[in-house]
Amino acid sequence: MDTQAQTNQFALLGQRRFGPFFWTQFSGAGNDNVFKFAFTVMVTYQLQVAWLPPALAGLVIGALFILPYILFSATSGQIADRWDKARLMRLVKNLEIAIMLLAAYGFVAQHAGILLACTFLMGCHSTLFGPAKFAYLPEVLQERELVGGNGMVEMGTFVAILLGNMVGGLLVAIPDIGQSAAAAACVLFAVLGRIAAAFIPATPARLQGQAMNWNPFTETAANLRLAAADPVVFRSMLGISWMWFFGAVFLSQFPSFAKTVLHGDEQVASLLLIVFSVGVGIGALLCESLSRKGAGLGLGLVPLGAAGMSVFAVDLYFASHTLAPSALMGVSDFVAQSVHWRVMADLLFMSLFTGLFSVPMYALIQQRSQVTHRARIIAANNILNALFMVVSAVLAGALLGAGLTIPDVFLLTGLVNALFATYVCVKVPAYWQDLRAMLGRTS
Repeated sequence: MDTQAQTNQFALLGQRRFGPFFWTQFSGAGNDNVFKFAFTVMVTYQLQVAWLPPALAGLVIGALFILPYILFSATSGQIADRWDKARLMRLVKNLEIAIMLLAAYGFVAQHAGILLACTFLMGCHSTLFGPAKFAYLPEVLQERELVGGNGMVEMGTFVAILLGNMVGGLLVAIPDIGQSAAAAACVLFAVLGRIAAAFIPATPARLQGQAMNWNPFTETAANLRLAAADPVVFRSMLGISWMWFFGAVFLSQFPSFAKTVLHGDEQVASLLLIVFSVGVGIGALLCESLSRKGAGLGLGLVPLGAAGMSVFAVDLYFASHTLAPSALMGVSDFVAQSVHWRVMADLLFMSLFTGLFSVPMYALIQQRSQVTHRARIIAANNILNALFMVVSAVLAGALLGAGLTIPDVFLLTGLVNALFATYVCVKVPAYWQDLRAMLGRTS
């Protein structure tokens, strides 16, 4: 019997090669969102800053956080290829503690400038961590464990994002001590992440003796050329970046969608985020068991996931665009109306198929990339992800400004997803071949 084929992804949590890494990643993703959401709530509801109006606060904070991905991912990929990744992750966690101590002062002093600086620094922290994170997994996991391991990481990331937003929002809203409580939580998450990182086993430095290129623009171009040398890898990177584009369209519109289309309050907007996060997590976890029906990496799940993303995005339009106007509802009134169940089901299954779509492509990139260049290819992927998310925000804003409704934007995104995913899948025949293998074994 192939024992690797029987490996359970949850069993990885009890193993030193994966467990400490998972909790390091989980705490970092959680802390990012505790900090960002607490800061956003503070400047929206509690702190009047003339040069940072509430309507722009979320946009500015999000842009500052993602900017380092574009500027410094190429440099961080070089570092990750040249260093022991466990050592690098511990260094990143040390930096996180220092940044969060500064942020704690910013919260207590209600100093928006310091907190904006910390937002940028936390983006730098995540940029440095990203290539090391995804390049570490194929160093310690067998090929048949890559899908399960990536599924666990994606599930953990979305759960951490959800919990981070909830914890940040709840703590900062506590009367009198909310900002101090949020500050303490940020420092605590950073310390817990550093403790977990201490147990990550060492990995060899894969590339030594070559000089660093500190010019981010020429190195970014070099990394993209390096990734493009393998068309399968590059088109999978495009697929992952499209997934982030697709998800950003929906996530960025949840507050307005809940208020103006579903006629729900802030709690309904939070419910939509919960449903979406749970769906992605379920889809990511299903990838391991479903991939066993194919050739191992679950590549057949990519066209299957793309189809589901489009079907439920389009149905979300039909479920929501004709809802009658009403007074704002809380969660209990919202879920009491059966007409809203279809909306929540569409969101749940759309996000579930998004998880199926993305996880195998991460595993494919890790498996096919040369070991000496893997972190830099992951860095190139992060750059594309960031660029696609920026374009997503600009295009969604332009479409809404041109008079389209939010359901219209969702419908258009679902239709374009079908075209884009078809292009990627046609250009990578392995996706269709594996899907046929999966369907053949199922029958």
